[in-house]
Amino acid sequence: MKKVLSIDLLFKIAAIGILVAVLHQVLVRAGREDQAMMTTLAGLVIVLTMVIQEISNLFDTVRTIFDL
Repeated sequence: MKKVLSIDLLFKIAAIGILVAVLHQVLVRAGREDQAMMTTLAGLVIVLTMVIQEISNLFDTVRTIFDL
């Protein structure tokens, strides 16, 4: 059976969000707005990748349960 969604995923997403927010503020204060935007986009891509993997696991579980 697949691993049940745990609170660890939420903590990982929150940690990435905090880290990206801090990096964004530091880069903006340093006058590097372009790099701040790229950091924000990289954080978004990382989080979306994690969420897409979990959605894939959900669909696999549904497919298994209903024998599709």
